[in-house]
Amino acid sequence: MSDWERSSTARVTAPARPRKLAKVPFVELADGRLQGVVSSGSDIERVYVSSVAAGTYAFACSTNNNRPCGGARGSFCNHIRGLINEAVLQYGAERVARYLRVERPEGEPTAQTITSAMTGARPPQGDTGSAAPVFSRFLRHLAYLELAPTTAPLPEMQWFPPTRAVA
Repeated sequence: MSDWERSSTARVTAPARPRKLAKVPFVELADGRLQGVVSSGSDIERVYVSSVAAGTYAFACSTNNNRPCGGARGSFCNHIRGLINEAVLQYGAERVARYLRVERPEGEPTAQTITSAMTGARPPQGDTGSAAPVFSRFLRHLAYLELAPTTAPLPEMQWFPPTRAVA
């Protein structure tokens, strides 16, 4: 392992379980929300940007060009349910429940119990204003897939401060 790999301060959390990326290619716990990109079930060229706010469980779902989701009227749509399921695979149920501040019954949390607890609280429909930054981050992650495999540092990541002085 090289010096820069040993001195790296970026923490990478391994997925709780492997997951397939076809239905939900991007999921993250960020900005006080569970958010991500979910593929459409009916149109291969359409994706939805879905999110659930921590604490209030306010939800939003719209296409990448900000058209509202037809299924997210008054309750979680299938895109949001799929996002929760994939988040549990990616991060583990305990971490997702803790991040979203879900009060859960005794026992080990699952995607189903987390979803049930949130829908039981009758969450409001949230603002879709966060869809553009989430979709932009997703596109940025896709750009990394086009790069050739290498262990060399990426130029755009060089803004991280060095961990030791250079002579």
